[in-house]
Amino acid sequence: MRVVKLSVIVPFYNVQTYAPDTLRSLRANAREDFEFILVDDCSTDGTAGILQRAGEDIPGAKVIVHERNGGLATARNTGLDAADGEYLTFLDGDDWLAPGYFTDLVAAAERLACDFVRTDHVQVTGRTRTVHRVPHGLRNVVLSPRSVILPVDRTTSVDYPYAWAGIYHRRLLDRGLLYFTDGLRTAEDRPWIWRLHREAESFAAVGLLGLFYRRGVASSLTQIGDVRQLDFIRAFDQVIEETSQDSDAEILLPKAVRTYCAVMAHHLGSIERFEPPVARTLRSMSATALRRLPPDLLDDTLRSLGDRRAALLRRVRRRPTGGESAPAVTPAAASGARA
Repeated sequence: MRVVKLSVIVPFYNVQTYAPDTLRSLRANAREDFEFILVDDCSTDGTAGILQRAGEDIPGAKVIVHERNGGLATARNTGLDAADGEYLTFLDGDDWLAPGYFTDLVAAAERLACDFVRTDHVQVTGRTRTVHRVPHGLRNVVLSPRSVILPVDRTTSVDYPYAWAGIYHRRLLDRGLLYFTDGLRTAEDRPWIWRLHREAESFAAVGLLGLFYRRGVASSLTQIGDVRQLDFIRAFDQVIEETSQDSDAEILLPKAVRTYCAVMAHHLGSIERFEPPVARTLRSMSATALRRLPPDLLDDTLRSLGDRRAALLRRVRRRPTGGESAPAVTPAAASGARA
């Protein structure tokens, strides 16, 4: 049997413009002990044909086709179920890699011998490239992931949730820690990164560049103001619920609540980009979500957030709620966006 060192899980959904770049970069990273699991999340453009050709052309590639669109979280889970590698990592279907990046990534993971390794990345917006660093100063030092969740008022590793910015040992998959919450259309990596940092035993950060993250893609959910954006509330509700059950809940919950409030304020502060019915639902769901949070902890958080964000959240907190929930996503609404 072929021994697989690394499984790379790559979901694709309606990215025919960008998929060729992604696939060329995978070919430039191919190795006889690497496999590339290409998940077509029921694309409706030319992506499916591109992937079928890639399955024949790229060494170690295998294509899995979803019969219906499930979103990025579900597509990644499909890839995890099919993965045979000792190590696992992710890539999105409109991003790309430098040649040899995965070989360097595996070498770092083997050298450090920890549960997971986090990496820097290059953000690409049009012709602008910006290096984004793991928000953790120590490099090539193995630590407890739990120990770097705090402090509350600073950006830490749980605020750098990108699943593709790292590599993960298979023992995490065997423990169930690498799976995403099925059906989350956005912020799917927030409960995921918090669970990793609470429950994995060891991690390290490395200063490895070579992954290029494409921003500003018109079909990306970050660019579309429809109902799927509201899944951030469900995602952070999960973070709060799971963290509240942790033995260190009293210490960790303030960080989770602050991050939730900061993300909520961001969406409320740019509410004009949402369709009007979605904007109304966002306000109502946000009000209900704020009332679910521990009142004293929420009050402390609002006092520390700054005047603008705190004012947005206090205004919404006073809003009467009608028990609204996110409207169902129809197939028509789901078409044309990144999984």
